[in-house]
Amino acid sequence: MRRIQFLDTTLRDGEQTPGVNFNTKEKVQIALQLEKWGIDVIEAGFPIASPGDFEAVQQIAQKVEKMTVTGLARCQKKDIDRAYEALKDAVDPQIHVFLATSDVHMQYKLKMNREEVLASIKEHVSYARTLFEKVQFSPEDASRTEKAFLLEAVQTAIDAGATIINVPDTVGYSNPTEYGAIFKSLIANIQSEQEITFSSHCHDDLGMATANALAAIENGANRVEGAINGIGERAGNTALEEVALALAIRKDFYQCEANIVLNETKRTSELVSRLSGIPVPKNKAIVGDNAYAHESGIHQDGVLKNPETYEIITPQLVGVQQNSLPLGKLSGRHAFTAKLEELGYQLNDADSKEAFKRFKALADKKKQITDKDLVALLADQYREETEQYKLVDVQVQYSSNGYQGAIVSIINEENKTKVASRIGSGSIQAIYNTIDELFQQKPALKEYEIQALTGGEDAQAEVRVTLYDETSQTEVRGIGVDFDVLQASAKAYVQASNHLVQKD
Repeated sequence: MRRIQFLDTTLRDGEQTPGVNFNTKEKVQIALQLEKWGIDVIEAGFPIASPGDFEAVQQIAQKVEKMTVTGLARCQKKDIDRAYEALKDAVDPQIHVFLATSDVHMQYKLKMNREEVLASIKEHVSYARTLFEKVQFSPEDASRTEKAFLLEAVQTAIDAGATIINVPDTVGYSNPTEYGAIFKSLIANIQSEQEITFSSHCHDDLGMATANALAAIENGANRVEGAINGIGERAGNTALEEVALALAIRKDFYQCEANIVLNETKRTSELVSRLSGIPVPKNKAIVGDNAYAHESGIHQDGVLKNPETYEIITPQLVGVQQNSLPLGKLSGRHAFTAKLEELGYQLNDADSKEAFKRFKALADKKKQITDKDLVALLADQYREETEQYKLVDVQVQYSSNGYQGAIVSIINEENKTKVASRIGSGSIQAIYNTIDELFQQKPALKEYEIQALTGGEDAQAEVRVTLYDETSQTEVRGIGVDFDVLQASAKAYVQASNHLVQKD
C-alpha cells in the first residue's frame, strides 16, 4: 500500500483564522501533540512574519524529535534566510517556498508577468536548495492557473531543486474531478530524475476541501496538507482528522496507509479547539460531540443489537472513551503529571508546580476533575503568562428593576491595579462596559457563547467572546472558565481585550 504523508499547518494557516492567536508555549504543546498523533511534517509558522513566529518555529524545531519541521517563505531571499535561521536546529528541516501563478494574482497582486514569475521561481528555489535538502514549492492559486503555465512553473521549480510540489486550491474553487485531474496531469508530464512528492492543500470555501484532498490522493498525491478541526483562512482548510479516518475506514478503496495514531484524534482536536478558542460543532465529522450519538429510536435499537448497523467508526477508535479515570482533591502530583502527559502536555518543573497548585484549588471546589477541566486549566495558565493585564476582582450590584452596576479591577505586569465601575442594562453588559473603560476601548461584541464545560451540578461555565475593533479592523477571541458565569464572562472579555492591546 502507498503511504500518505500528513503535513499539518494548524500553527501557520490555521492561525490565520480571524481572532486566533497562539502564544509560543501553546504552539509547542500543539506541536508535541501533533507528533504524538503521528504527523509527518509540521508547518510551524512563517518565520519572517514576526519575532513571535520566528521564536515559535525555532522552539518547535528544537523540541520535536521525529517530525519534519517546515517554515513558510515567499520568493524572497530575506524570507528564506530567516526560515533557515529558525529551522537550522531541527532534526529534519524543510522550507516551503511559494509564489502565485494564476493570472488574477500575477496581474493584481504581484504586478508580474509570466516570465518574471518563472525567473523568480528559478532564482529563489535554487537559493533555498543551497540551504535546505528538502525544498517544497507551491504555485499559489494553482487551481485557477492556466494548466500549461502551471506545468511550466512546476517544472521550473523541480529543475531548480524542489523535491516536493504542493498544489494549492487557495480559494477553495476546485472540485474533486477537476482537482484530481490537475495531479494526474502534472505527475504524467513532469520530467525529473529523482522522485517528486506531490501534495494537496485545499480550502473549504465550497465545502469540498476533504473531498478534493482525497481526489488528489486517488490521482497520485502522496502528501496531504490541512489543519486540525479544519481551521484556517475564511472557511478553513482540509480537516486532517477527516482524511485520516477516511483512509483508515475505507482502506479497501484507497489502498493507502498513514502514520496517524487514530486514538489520539479526539484529544488532539480538543487541545486545538481549546487553545484556538474555536469550538468544534457538535455535528462535526469524526470529532463532534454528536458524532457517536444516536437519537432516533430505530438507530438506537440497531446500535444496541449491533453497533455496526449505524456506526462505521467506533468511538474508541478516535479516542472517545466511555469512561475515564477522573482526578480529585486527594490525587497526588504523580497522578496529576501522568494525566497531563496522557493529554499531550509536557511541562517543565516550574509550569508543572504552578499547574498542580491551580489543580488543587480547583479540586477544592469540584469533586471530580475531568480531562476538559484540565485542558481548560492549562490553557488559562498559558494565556495568563502572556497577558499584559489580568483580572483581579469582579463585583456586581444587582437590581431586578433597573440598571445593574459593576466594579472590576485588573492588574498589569508591573503589579499596578486599575479599578473602574460602570452600569449596564444587565450584569454582563455592566461588566463589559467597565472593562471597556479600564482598557479605554469600544469594541463591538460580535459573539457571546456560554456552555457547561462538563456535565453535573458542579460543572464550570465556559464563556467564549469575539470582539471586533473597527479602528484597527481587528477581530479577537477570548475564553473564560469559572464556576461563576459572571466571573467566566469577565475572564473571557479581559483575555480578548489583552489581544486588542497586543494588536495595537
